[in-house]
Amino acid sequence: MKKKILYTFIIIVVIVIAAGAYGYSIISTGFNIDKTVYLYIDENRDYDALLKELKDSAKVKNISNFELLASVMDYKGNLKTGRYAVKPDMNILDLMRHLRSGHQTPLNLKFNNIRTKEDFAERISNQLMLGKDDLLAALNNPEKCKDLGFTTETVVAMFIPNTYQFYWDVTLDEFLRRMKTEYSDFWNKKRMAQAEELGLSPVEVSTLASIVEEECTFADEYPVVAGLYLNRLRSGQALQADPTVKFAVGDFSLRRILNKHLEVDSPYNTYMHTGLPPGPIRIPSIKGIDSVLDYTKSDYLYMCAKEDFSGRHNFARTYAEHQRNAIKYRNALNARGIY
Repeated sequence: MKKKILYTFIIIVVIVIAAGAYGYSIISTGFNIDKTVYLYIDENRDYDALLKELKDSAKVKNISNFELLASVMDYKGNLKTGRYAVKPDMNILDLMRHLRSGHQTPLNLKFNNIRTKEDFAERISNQLMLGKDDLLAALNNPEKCKDLGFTTETVVAMFIPNTYQFYWDVTLDEFLRRMKTEYSDFWNKKRMAQAEELGLSPVEVSTLASIVEEECTFADEYPVVAGLYLNRLRSGQALQADPTVKFAVGDFSLRRILNKHLEVDSPYNTYMHTGLPPGPIRIPSIKGIDSVLDYTKSDYLYMCAKEDFSGRHNFARTYAEHQRNAIKYRNALNARGIY
């Protein structure tokens, strides 16, 4: 009888050890990767799509083991959106814990050198789960913009080009609120005081900065051009900035502004209307904004692209001097057959 009990005990122990070894072999399943990769679960919460990513991107060593673990941990019907890191030293249990808890890895969202709302919406949607159409609709929605303290013409000024940490599945409202907070932080007491000294609001500074950036190829000219435009604003002269005409026409590729372009009746046509246009013609950079706030003082009132097509400008204090510069540039355009 004692031998029978002993044999039974031994069998139970063997079964437990075997089960434990089998269980450990499942949860210790790893990934054939040598660097961190990321899994993305969007609003569709598609389990099959996740399995495909596990095989194709994370190169899980045994997908059946993951599916078994997912079944045991009741994960298949409880997917959480997000961007999840899979590291070389992780196993499927480590990953499952992150997936079940929604423990994401934030990403660095970057945007700069953006002209239009469409460009911005596309740039953001390429980095976050946010849909391009949804973001664009919000930026063109007067009530949504009003809630943020802007208009549909000025809302692009809210986005300060930089690098920001976000979770990939951030919602539209969360994204816009965060950008408004970053905008408020950017416009600190120093910058607000500088803008007030210029007699401009932060949005007006951004508007002028956007014109300056479109006008200049080289950043070292930003402060000089900003000072020139400020001189024109103070004297009541029209800015006569070619980039605003291109914006009004809807064609930034124009190489030569003709009379027909100057006749386009748009509030953005600064040949036809004095003062600043209704809003920025691009999303200005921090350097562009600060170049307006820290502009170079001068007597310049006129500027013209240099005839050597270097991307730089000839500056002038008088109209007569400007005319001489303009003639040189027009002659250079004609010589190159640019009409």
